[in-house]
Amino acid sequence: MKISLIIHSIVLLIGSFISQPALAEDVNDFHTLDDYLGYAMLNNAGLSASFEQMKSAYEQIPQAKALEDPTFTYGYFLEEVETRVGPQRNRFSIMQKFPWLGVIEARTDAASADAQAARRQYEAARLRLFQQVKNAFYEYSYLATAVNIAEQNLELIKYFEEVARDKYRSSTTANPDIIRAQIELAVLEDILKSLRQLRTPTVAQLNAALNRPADASLPWPEKPQDKQVLLEYEKVFELLAENNPQLAALDYKAQAAQANLELAKKRFYPNFGVGLDWVQTDDASMPNVRDSGKDAVILMFSLNIPLWQDSYRAGQRQAQAELQKTRQQKIETENNLIAQAAQTIYEIQDAQRKIDLYGGVLIVKSRQLVETSESAYKSGTIDFFSLLDAQRMLLKYQFDYERALTDKQQKIAELEMLVGQDF
Repeated sequence: MKISLIIHSIVLLIGSFISQPALAEDVNDFHTLDDYLGYAMLNNAGLSASFEQMKSAYEQIPQAKALEDPTFTYGYFLEEVETRVGPQRNRFSIMQKFPWLGVIEARTDAASADAQAARRQYEAARLRLFQQVKNAFYEYSYLATAVNIAEQNLELIKYFEEVARDKYRSSTTANPDIIRAQIELAVLEDILKSLRQLRTPTVAQLNAALNRPADASLPWPEKPQDKQVLLEYEKVFELLAENNPQLAALDYKAQAAQANLELAKKRFYPNFGVGLDWVQTDDASMPNVRDSGKDAVILMFSLNIPLWQDSYRAGQRQAQAELQKTRQQKIETENNLIAQAAQTIYEIQDAQRKIDLYGGVLIVKSRQLVETSESAYKSGTIDFFSLLDAQRMLLKYQFDYERALTDKQQKIAELEMLVGQDF
């Protein structure tokens, strides 16, 4: 119980800090992932709502520990009741009810477990938000790199067009090579235009996580470093079972259901009350009466009768079913999360294989092919088609390499959400 109160106080203290408006930040100074994560942590509306839900759950604990309010009753005698010691004028009563032994403890345990579950749900919401920000940030970074690649290849095709013009001027080639270069330029310009237009919806996704207007501008981000992680299936599954906040929340929900089951069992026992009854008495009309005008004070006890046993048994069965449901939900959730983690690990490893292939072999060879094809075209040993084909191959592998890097980073972010920690 003391631990719950300490946690409750800490949560309220943190809440008083986080609930303050975030300091004005110039997002145009944001370039790294940490910049965006910090801003989203303070400003995301969904995470703030989850935090308020957690605070609300903790406020249930002192309510669960409290007794019912005492009952005060006042009675006025419309017709005085004449007694030996005098007529009775007013009646005052106060009664405090007490639940059966263990009821308050079970009720408080249920509220404490619900509060802990809400805290884990808040952690899960924070991890989901971080994944959302990471996905959008990595996609935005990929877009910036893709635009740069397209611009470089556009300049390369312009250079090839000049090479074709030089050959045409010397009458060593026909005009169609220049036309082919111009066609390729038009295709690349369309790709570049499409990439630049994609910036608006990509920024809108990032702004949604930051709780900013969808059309608010954001600078191009810095390119994140490639994370190198060593993933073992069994180790990841172990981390998931230990740290995933969804599973922890269901554990606490099961504890709350168990406490509610104990509470349902207590309904078969009566509640009792203790009170005082005071009757105000005036002086007796007859003189020299012993105890004349003496007020009556009565010590009272009350006890409710748990009569409707069928309804209590139904409540107990309901609580038992709720407990079994929560336990089965945890099993189902854990199975699904492990399957999701296994798929994510495979996709990370598959992306890493592509990164090694494109970055270590294909891009290097494609650049060599472009260089040798340019020399061969200038010397007249290959046609312009071969030169363009080498350039297209290089462009494709560059895009594929950056896509694989981004996919890997996004899948690592997903796995970090599942295991509840950064790698």
